[in-house]
Amino acid sequence: MPSKALMAVRKAVGESFTGLPASFWWLWTATLVNRLAAFVGTFLAIYLTQGEGYSASFAGLVVSLYGGGAAAASMIGGALTDRIGRRPTVLVAQLATAVSIMALGLAEQQLAIAVLAFVVGVASFASRPAMAAMIADLVPEENRGKAYSLNFWAANIGFGVSAAAAGLLAEQGYLLIFIGEAVATLVCAALVFVKVPETKAAEPQGPADQKQSAGYGVVLKDATFMSLIGLTFLVVVLFQQAATVLPITMGQEGLSSTDYGLVLSLNGLAIVVLQIPLTRVVRNKNPLHVVAVAALLCGYGFGLTALADSLPLYAATVLIWTLGEILFAPVSMQVVARLSPDDARGRYQGMYGLAWSLAALVTPVASGVVLDHLGADVIWITCAVIGTTAAVGYALLARTLPNDTKADEPEPAPAASAE
Repeated sequence: MPSKALMAVRKAVGESFTGLPASFWWLWTATLVNRLAAFVGTFLAIYLTQGEGYSASFAGLVVSLYGGGAAAASMIGGALTDRIGRRPTVLVAQLATAVSIMALGLAEQQLAIAVLAFVVGVASFASRPAMAAMIADLVPEENRGKAYSLNFWAANIGFGVSAAAAGLLAEQGYLLIFIGEAVATLVCAALVFVKVPETKAAEPQGPADQKQSAGYGVVLKDATFMSLIGLTFLVVVLFQQAATVLPITMGQEGLSSTDYGLVLSLNGLAIVVLQIPLTRVVRNKNPLHVVAVAALLCGYGFGLTALADSLPLYAATVLIWTLGEILFAPVSMQVVARLSPDDARGRYQGMYGLAWSLAALVTPVASGVVLDHLGADVIWITCAVIGTTAAVGYALLARTLPNDTKADEPEPAPAASAE
């Protein structure tokens, strides 16, 4: 009966959004605000070439420096998260982001622009390990998958809105995109400062030589976790093809930039619509099995692009690998949180973020070389191979860690938020 169906929908929605502490929702709001104004990274190259008249080579250098800063931020932010605390790291990073973004928007000398782009990259990404660690601190293990999924959902909603809003602001003057992001970053910092308590566990008591170092040695010695990082790198290499080889391939097929934008918009739309229901579908599954399936969807979604020769077929391939992205991003963070010791969560999250940043740095160059010398089909076939390799790796990892990566217990009935 319709009433039963409606009740089932209401129950599903309720279970998807309840059972999480109030502090998590303030972090979720801060993430949404931050991503709603994530203008500079997206429009940096356009600002430099169209707004300031610099060459494409200089713009490429500046964007690379921004990406290099993001890679460094993963390690710096992770270490600070464990050393000085989650909330102080977020506050320092967000304040530094607001100041450096405004300085970049006002800079006129090439050297200053290049240096500030690197600083902005460091500052704007340094808070991410801390935010991820805070979620793991605040949310019980059985609800972390849901929490990371909701946070990923907020980030994608914000990014979709910011991409459109940045274009409108840029028409009125590029300085507005810098002002807008700086203001939103300060709002994010204020939300965390006022509404989210420090979640870092107290320092263990005992002799100094028995306390764990704040360095990355403990992470690098964790062979299981570093295997996970290697597999993460492989999957993120696949995601990077959407911004590098895909638009070039579509252009070679006679499709326009508008067609590419339309097809890629399907990615954001699918995430917004499907993120929550798909999270419910896999909530009681082994997380490593889920990311294995995600790796296959990503690998073969991009692999099937070799057969695409029309807009509908390109759209179909995007939908396939987007399903993989929806499963992969939040569930892999859930696995990271589960494998991370309480007193090293920041560094573990930092290393995980580094895998994403390094893939973003390496893939465009490598893909460009392969595209020029061997053609796009070789890249798409390689994507299928990479996806299969990653999936096998995750499946083997699941066999070695049956207790540490078991499925979440069924969720209890909806309850009022704690705190």
